[in-house]
Amino acid sequence: MNESPKEYKTFLEEQLQWCRERDRILEQINEKLHEMKRIVEYTLEYEPTSIEIDELNDQLNKLKHVVHSLEKQLQSVIH
Repeated sequence: MNESPKEYKTFLEEQLQWCRERDRILEQINEKLHEMKRIVEYTLEYEPTSIEIDELNDQLNKLKHVVHSLEKQLQSVIH
């Protein structure tokens, strides 16, 4: 190991920040996926009208786009 203790500490702090950022993004993805799951469970339990189904589909599509956006952020977090 050719790094000084100070350089190594800086490296570890950067790694910790990287992990925290990824964890934050993953938590947001998890929340959105759970929202999507609740919508699907609702449609299975109840018999929504066609208008409600359209609204639920819109919600699912919006959530899907948010998840994709978060996934892109996750990929852009450089290690």
